[in-house]
Amino acid sequence: MSGFGATTRVLMIDDDVKLCRLVKDYLAPFGFDVTSVNTGPEGVTAATERDLDVVLLDVMLPGIDGFEVLKQIRASSTVPVVMLTSLGDEADRIIGLEIGADDYLPKTFSTRELLARLRAVTRRSQLNSNSQSDSDEVKCGDLELSVATRIARQNGKRLELTALEFDLLHCLLRSSGRVLNRDQILDEIAGREYDVFDRSIDVHISSLRKKLGDDFKSPRYIRTLRSVGYMFVGGEESDQC
Repeated sequence: MSGFGATTRVLMIDDDVKLCRLVKDYLAPFGFDVTSVNTGPEGVTAATERDLDVVLLDVMLPGIDGFEVLKQIRASSTVPVVMLTSLGDEADRIIGLEIGADDYLPKTFSTRELLARLRAVTRRSQLNSNSQSDSDEVKCGDLELSVATRIARQNGKRLELTALEFDLLHCLLRSSGRVLNRDQILDEIAGREYDVFDRSIDVHISSLRKKLGDDFKSPRYIRTLRSVGYMFVGGEESDQC
């Protein structure tokens, strides 16, 4: 991944050739190198074979749709993905987040909003990959996180987490037994507030729970305190947290 001050490598998967060209021309002066492909299968190949910092992924694509493209990307990559959708149904956006998207934008987006979203997801990814402020290994009960390699394991088995899910789990583990509200979580994982994460944080927590095999009604790991926030409880009886 490119560091601060370096070119940010963007792959845009969209069948609107004119939009791809406009996005490329707009983002270039801000240090973004945008390449584009126009079908779902091409997108899967490009996203999994190239060294990228972020992917812009349209939902409606020829060949295979954006949801299937995202599933195939997530099978082998944690590159940040921002989905572009012209669909008005909130359920479609939630599906994308649950599959592993890091953010979403309606296709009526302004260029300024696009720039802000891209900077947000890449900044968070860079900060976490470069951060050495915490121990390289975080253990709590049957969970183990390697900050250096960004790998999470449960009972020794690797968990397939998105970049944001890893950040959420890391944040909760470090604060085991302490309630965190959404603002505190956002400060921890992003370094500052971004409205998009505030709107979708519950969806990402839900997805993380599913991957941990956690029961919402009788949680082993993440407890929800209604109207307050979240608390990691998996380490309450362990001296590792």
